[in-house]
Amino acid sequence: MRGTLSLCQRSSQLLLRGRRRATKETYTLIPSVSYCTNIDNNTIDGPQSPRVKIFDRELKRKQRDRAAWLMRPSDPFVDAVADNLLDRLEDCKKTFPTALCLGGSSEAVRRLLHGRGSIEKLVMMDTSNDMVQLCKDAEAAQQDSNQNIETSFVVGDEEFLPIKESSVDLVISCLGLHWTNDLPGAMIQCKLALKPDGLFLAAILGGETLKELRIACTVAQMEREGGISPRISPLAQVRDAGNLLTRAGFTLPGVDVDEYVVRYSNALELIEHLRAMGETNALLQRNNVLKRETALATAAIYDSMFAAEDGTIPATFQVIFMTGWREHPSQQKAKRRGSATISFDDIQKQFSSDN
Repeated sequence: MRGTLSLCQRSSQLLLRGRRRATKETYTLIPSVSYCTNIDNNTIDGPQSPRVKIFDRELKRKQRDRAAWLMRPSDPFVDAVADNLLDRLEDCKKTFPTALCLGGSSEAVRRLLHGRGSIEKLVMMDTSNDMVQLCKDAEAAQQDSNQNIETSFVVGDEEFLPIKESSVDLVISCLGLHWTNDLPGAMIQCKLALKPDGLFLAAILGGETLKELRIACTVAQMEREGGISPRISPLAQVRDAGNLLTRAGFTLPGVDVDEYVVRYSNALELIEHLRAMGETNALLQRNNVLKRETALATAAIYDSMFAAEDGTIPATFQVIFMTGWREHPSQQKAKRRGSATISFDDIQKQFSSDN
């Protein structure tokens, strides 16, 4: 599905109660411990670490733990992005026997595969133990076209990919990699995990995402607090996506963009949806306190500036789709510079004379 997607009637379905391990309508957050590789995190992230840390990965893990309990069985926006990403497998004649699915909307990817890519073995990985357990429970409860796929589950971190080099034919990441502190490094690890001629598919949120909420937050904070603090995480711009693929060493890079407009009854419903997706603020330098008057002012400004005639408010989600391959001798390659035998001037003259 491409273009603009308008989704309504979300207010009555924000919390899922039918798909819980217990039948009670109470929600309990179970603490979990994530692991990645044998790398010493104290050495990697110590005071002398050269890595720039923007996001609080531990907080993001907790947010995904919470999202595992709030997530709906079928989210129209998430499903549309996952289906759009998986459509690219239908454009490939090549099959991908072994696939790795990273974090983000991994459950939607698993559910919507429908035999695309001829995947035989699927490894599903997430930083959240609760999210991995959710995927396990969903697979056990559903009998669908993916029942012939051998599926394994791993709790791991995209920043320290616990996957053997040259071991998978396909890496899929749907709405997850934009929360990594070192996005180029994570993409390089994905490339190394791929076999030669393996495919990398990813969808990340772009810089125009939630532009309406950014404007409302900024105006409300300036009005109520006399200054602004980061409330929404920074995201990659479209122009950066191609550079990221090239920097990671992928060949035949491809980038395209879709915008999805989701409609909500009010700003609070939008925030609840973001929590259910695990997409709330995880900046290290965030302000942990949001004043009540600022929150109410944000909702009022949002409504006054962007509300439609029917009273709903729009939220824009810009999704950047990235495609790249690991190098292989069979792939097309550009000719050596200066090796052309016909000039563009001659071609232009020929077409001009024909017309």
